[in-house]
Amino acid sequence: MTSFQKELESRLSSRNLACPVGGRWTSFQLVDEFGSGEPYAGLAYMATDSEGQQYSGNLDAMGIGKVINHYAGPLALAFEQPYQGQEKFYIELQRRTHYPLQITELQVRAEQTRYLNPNATRTRENPAQACADDYFQVEVRHLVKHVAHLPPEVYRHYPAPSGPARLMGEHGKLGVALMPQKHTVLEVRPLRALRPMLSTAPEFCALNLYQLALMSTLTYCPFGQTPDKAPITTPLSFTKQPSVGNWFADALAKFEELGEFYPEQTKPYYPLYEDVPYSKRLEIVPFDPALYAVNDPELGAHQEHPAKVHFLDDTDKQESTDTQAYITHNDELILIAVRGTQQTADFLRDADALQVPFEEGVGQVHQGFYGAAKKTAAFVTSYLDRFYAGQKLLICGHSLGGAVALLLSEMLRRRPEGYTLQLYTYGAPRAADATFTKNAEALVHYRMVNHNDPIPSVPGSWMNTKSDVYGTGLALAFANVPVGLSVFVAGITNLTGERYEHHGILRHFLPVEFDRRERSSILWMPQCDTITQHPACEVALKHKHGLPNRPALLAQLIQTGDHFMVPSYIPACWATLRRWQEAQIRGSTLATKREYEWIDNALTRITQQLRDEERYLAGRGAPNGRSESAVNIALIREVDKMHNTRARLATLRTASVSEKDVYGSLSEQPEQLAQNLARWQAHPENRVAEKLAMAPAMDDDGELIRGGHGYAIGEPYTLDLDFII
Repeated sequence: MTSFQKELESRLSSRNLACPVGGRWTSFQLVDEFGSGEPYAGLAYMATDSEGQQYSGNLDAMGIGKVINHYAGPLALAFEQPYQGQEKFYIELQRRTHYPLQITELQVRAEQTRYLNPNATRTRENPAQACADDYFQVEVRHLVKHVAHLPPEVYRHYPAPSGPARLMGEHGKLGVALMPQKHTVLEVRPLRALRPMLSTAPEFCALNLYQLALMSTLTYCPFGQTPDKAPITTPLSFTKQPSVGNWFADALAKFEELGEFYPEQTKPYYPLYEDVPYSKRLEIVPFDPALYAVNDPELGAHQEHPAKVHFLDDTDKQESTDTQAYITHNDELILIAVRGTQQTADFLRDADALQVPFEEGVGQVHQGFYGAAKKTAAFVTSYLDRFYAGQKLLICGHSLGGAVALLLSEMLRRRPEGYTLQLYTYGAPRAADATFTKNAEALVHYRMVNHNDPIPSVPGSWMNTKSDVYGTGLALAFANVPVGLSVFVAGITNLTGERYEHHGILRHFLPVEFDRRERSSILWMPQCDTITQHPACEVALKHKHGLPNRPALLAQLIQTGDHFMVPSYIPACWATLRRWQEAQIRGSTLATKREYEWIDNALTRITQQLRDEERYLAGRGAPNGRSESAVNIALIREVDKMHNTRARLATLRTASVSEKDVYGSLSEQPEQLAQNLARWQAHPENRVAEKLAMAPAMDDDGELIRGGHGYAIGEPYTLDLDFII
């Protein structure tokens, strides 16, 4: 035990301080992790001695302050001065109507400092230690009164002892207690946070494709708040991983990188994170019953808390829609994510395909999806009414969540606030008819379909009825899917006058298997339904010759595994991002000559089969005296679409990839982008050679193309997808 500890224990045991005489002095310095006190120069402080006497002053140019002639005993140091600057961003946070933040000048200064270690672990050595009698590592929350909006504490190598504060009683409750006749250096942890990089530009980019796939998958997690039931009288925690609350209120706020976003995930997928001032993270509102009236436990069930504000959980209630979604924001964007099919009630809503009028606009929409969208819209607009300040809205959803997100997005787009929004969906079924789709053309929507995913083929053309009148054999239920997921597959676009129609710009992920050892992939924009909806075709076309015989390009079997996020969509989006990154760095195109020729030959064969089928039906003559059968017309249209698809494929062979194509609006900040990419690439999982992310080995010149990390692009590697949702 040191002499300081012995003296302290003696004083604590007697509960008597030295007689209250003056003449003592205490000096202190605030420094960052690099040992500099300049970030805290001029900062106003308040010191309280053991008798309650207060001393105010300002730190000098080196962040040093000194109190002289104070009473004997410790001195409690605090920095309570509210932010005095002119930056509009902080002023608005202080003055906003809902959950105004108690932002101090100290907090803003700490947000402008940086971590010494890139992974934000605390330093073990600091140049300022050389001139310190005592040296402590502190956080902003240790020096201010209101801390509910600040991040949770992290481990410290040099914590300040609690003894001096206890010795001071009431006078030691606020601030850090310093011993007299000493110079104490306080290393203040930077107030920085991580947030997922997201482009706010309206154009499609590979970054958003990958990032929003992760954000969509996070909807399958709980909010993870403890306690979670009102009334709440204790402090909140968000330690459950993975959970929405842990992501945004805990881990990212502490600068902890996360790569898990589904409970049964076995392989991490890290988002691309950016290092931002803490106040510019994606926010979870603070909980402080003493500060915010809406948090008062006396409100009972009407008490507000973060889970109630940020997380919609309309499940397990009478007449619930079994919908889940979350919402969060910063000064640039508002992120909204809607959950896909999960529970038995989701199945019932999926099946409720009766069309009803879209009350917010025109057209007919899926009744089950619409009910969920209305519930989500009420939740979202309540949030926007409080926190919308001109930000861009980014909305995403998988499967059922994508369909609900589409209707939600169109509801929001038509509101008088004039929201600017964009939507990314993954494996979403149809949600509305052609009239709705045409009138929603202004909605920016990028629709991702993964290879043989059958879900985008539903609802089928005949589905404008209640679920209880479906005929026997018309329901195709899959056994190897999560509990509650059942899909009804039928129809091909325009085959019998499609009542349901897809909205958005299709991006289709296509693995290209040259042989058992070599595999690559492309993300393209086919227009023909033979490729994008062939599971539906197989059920709908029940005439003599059936579907065309598709080559290896299109597997005949319906692959339900292609619908799930963790084993399929996320690897596809990750591979696309990697491929586009490589194309941008090398100045190459998104499809090599070898890939183009292989796919184009397959499309040529499919086109010929469609023509043969059309001639066969034309030769038979139309039934019931009609000039052409509906199937014949559909096949003619499909041939035309196939021509357009081949033309789109050709653009992949010639078009270059810009940095904006890959990173969207983030490309406008090259220095920050480079730093963020370095952080992402530091994870071994993002450096591993992956066949799906690579171009094939042999291209025009027959040379083996090598990637920027030294591995051979296109060389065979093992694809590890031994994990499923």
